[in-house]
Amino acid sequence: MNIYLVVILFIIIGEYVLDLVVEGLNVRNVKTSLPIEFAGWYSADKYKKAQSYLKENTSFGLITKTILTAGILTFILTGSFNYIDRFARGFGFGPILTGLIFAGIIIIALGIINIPFSVYNTFVIEEKYGFNKTTPKTFILDILKSGVLTIIVGGIIFSAVLWFFGKTEAYAWVYCWVAVTLFQFFLMFIAPVVIMPLFNKFIPLEDGELKKSIEDYALRQNFKLKGIFKMDGSRRSVKSNAFFTGFGKYRRIVLFDTLIEKHTVAELVSVLAHEMGHFKKKHIFKHIAISVLTSGLMFFILSLLINNPGLFSAFKMEQLSIYASLFFFGFLYSPINMFFSIAGNILSRKYEYEADQYAVMTYKKRESMVSALKKLSVDNLSNLTPHPLKVFLEYSHPPVLERIKALK
Repeated sequence: MNIYLVVILFIIIGEYVLDLVVEGLNVRNVKTSLPIEFAGWYSADKYKKAQSYLKENTSFGLITKTILTAGILTFILTGSFNYIDRFARGFGFGPILTGLIFAGIIIIALGIINIPFSVYNTFVIEEKYGFNKTTPKTFILDILKSGVLTIIVGGIIFSAVLWFFGKTEAYAWVYCWVAVTLFQFFLMFIAPVVIMPLFNKFIPLEDGELKKSIEDYALRQNFKLKGIFKMDGSRRSVKSNAFFTGFGKYRRIVLFDTLIEKHTVAELVSVLAHEMGHFKKKHIFKHIAISVLTSGLMFFILSLLINNPGLFSAFKMEQLSIYASLFFFGFLYSPINMFFSIAGNILSRKYEYEADQYAVMTYKKRESMVSALKKLSVDNLSNLTPHPLKVFLEYSHPPVLERIKALK
């Protein structure tokens, strides 16, 4: 049997089995008794509801994973990639247009397959637990807008990679790395003013106690604000959040309207102080630097597998092509990506503790930070006792009880 096929099947099935184990451990780790730290914050019924929410999401996630994994294995073993390649080549276009057709068919098919799962998650599970505010119209428009953005942005990146690997040969991976990195930086700058407003309304925060408190705190920290905005998060969900986005003159502080409704001024400033801590501690720039380096490694490894006959044989392909190489490479790169993801999450959890500490040391309202974390956890029905293996593999933030313990 083809060694590449053996490795790819092992990776796909191994990741599936790992998911089963991790999610099973995570659900079994649920504590029926409410942690003392949340006494008075959760009623017995609501805590039971949070546990039910976790279990239902986990079950649905595993069903989804099972169906998609079975579909991927069937697609590979039946040589379906080759059928798509034949169809794409049938138009007689050059390698870039043929590659775009090949990629477009696969991505559109995956998008269509994912729609029923997304519908069930949004309009059944999220609705059942009181989170969903998305209307069918908004849901459909989100899909269409995301699809158009994927075609434009993905098409540009995919075409550039195909062109560089087709024309520059030996150092193609370097040119791809530089070009994609520059394009990603461009997107980071324009996203707050061009892309994000396609999905949500961003209204400048009105004058009042909250705005003044944020501005006063930012002034004390010598942090130049380019705008404080309220986002209509309630348009899709009652869940709440806050974030910083953009760079330079496009940098914005964004508060979900649901967050403003449920938190005090001191709690909101504490949350923003935490986000500001990420900027002051240069966490965001460190993450970007690591991302750039890992993408360079990815392109280098990709260059070693471009038009590899053994790899193409594993997928029953009749002809070699750079565009198909990109898809097949993704299967082999998955374990490396998982390693980087775990390492990134370990670093991210460390940064979260540092940002919490920054917020407390500069804003000097420890209890406001603690109460903000508790409210966010209760309002979002967060899992208070995730299994350590789940945290290790997937959590970019420490569990809330550990954050509160560190704060105190």
